[in-house]
Formats: sequence, C-alpha cells, structure tokens
Amino acid sequence: MVSQIVERIRQRDQRAMSQLYQMYVGELTSVCYRYIPNADDAKDVLQNSFVKIFTSIPTLEYRGEKQFKGWLVRIVANEALMFLRNKKKLLFVEQDQMADNIEEDGTGPDTEQISPDELHQLISELPDGYRTVLNLYVFENYSHRQIAELLGIKESTSASQLYYAKQWLARRIKELTSGKG
Repeated sequence: MVSQIVERIRQRDQRAMSQLYQMYVGELTSVCYRYIPNADDAKDVLQNSFVKIFTSIPTLEYRGEKQFKGWLVRIVANEALMFLRNKKKLLFVEQDQMADNIEEDGTGPDTEQISPDELHQLISELPDGYRTVLNLYVFENYSHRQIAELLGIKESTSASQLYYAKQWLARRIKELTSGKG
C-alpha cells in the first residue's frame, strides 16, 4: 500500500500526499516533539519536514515500508536538529553546571509508576543538549561517534550529555514516584 502511495506521489497526486501525511503525521509529530518541546516551533519543523519529504520522494529508491518509515523519521530528526542549530538553541550543559543538581545513590528509578506521557514531559524538560543526545542515542540508535559528527562535538561530550540526561531523568522520576508511593 505504501509503495503505491509513493508511486502516486511521484506522479504528483495530491490525494496520495494527503494519505501519506495522514498515515505518518502522528508518529512524525512525536519525533518532532522529542527534539523541540515548543508546539509552534515543532509544527513549523514538521511542515518543513513534509515539504522536504514530498520534494524528495521522486528521487527516492523505495526499499520497503520499514526503510521508508526510517527515512521519514531521519528527515524529521535532521530538520529538528537543523532548526535547533539555526536558532542557536542547541546548547550543551557543562558537567559542573549540572553536577550539583544530580545525586547518585546507586538505585534506579521505578519507571513502572509513571505514564508514557509523564516520561515524555520529563524528557521535554531536559536541557537541549541532553535531550538531543538522549533522543539520538536511545530513539534513533546513533552511536556516540555518529552523534559527535552530526552535532560537531566530541564523542566524550556526547557520552557525558547522555550520562547526565539519564541521571537527571532518574532523579526527576524518583521525585514523581515518591509522591505516588
């Protein structure tokens, strides 16, 4: 079905574009919000992403629905990163700026007591650098080397941003669950 829609888009079929949009808008919106918590900015990035998707489909070598979906996600993630870089919103928190706010007691958070929406909200509250590295590493399966190349940072910076993002999330999850227990 997706291959037929892609073929119809290549022939400039507006209804096929609408179908593709309806099929993927929800999931791609979620990808966008992982990087950009501001609703207006996320909508702009998503719109730019769909423009890029529709203009790139004619030259796309379709290799199946799974690869196509991955291609869509990469476009949205790359557009979000480009937005953050262009707006100078991609700042990396230095270790000593956050170290005072993070306590490590060796026990992990009880994530079973929080909803996916609460977890998404916590991720959206992360500093931009933490959130970006966490998203690329955890959700997009990038290595620290790939993240470093993509963002123009050192591999060690990527690793430390991920470490501190996890510590920050663990602390916030514990705060949330201690009130529910």
